[in-house]
Amino acid sequence: MEDKKSLVAPCGLDCFNCDIHESNLTAELAEVIHNARGVPKEQIACRGCRQQGGRHYHLPDGCATLECAKAKGVELCGDCADFPCPYLAPLADQAGRLVHNIKVYNLCRIGKIGLERWIAEEAGAMRHNYFTRPFVMGKGQAE
Repeated sequence: MEDKKSLVAPCGLDCFNCDIHESNLTAELAEVIHNARGVPKEQIACRGCRQQGGRHYHLPDGCATLECAKAKGVELCGDCADFPCPYLAPLADQAGRLVHNIKVYNLCRIGKIGLERWIAEEAGAMRHNYFTRPFVMGKGQAE
């Protein structure tokens, strides 16, 4: 569980469930990304936001949200006095395909049920359902 805790980004994304996390990236997906975006294959796998200092091929200048959380001394944005803030705003023009649009939801659920329970029961479920069908509360998820 401790490894998964370190793979929850301050913004509430579950890096351990991400398709480009080094433990999940397939050769097929790496090939697709390489061909579509011209990213060298060795730069595609991600170790997680905190482990890479918020830098990855799609964030060459780093993640402002991670830097903000560090500056404010919070582990998760939901612990910040300014939560929610513009750093967590959804990307309306890409809402149908970017998981970043569920950050505030994840942080609210973490605040309500705790990080360990969220990791065990819900992390990834909202992401899957967000893109495929309406979310249905499963066993142990109702409050």
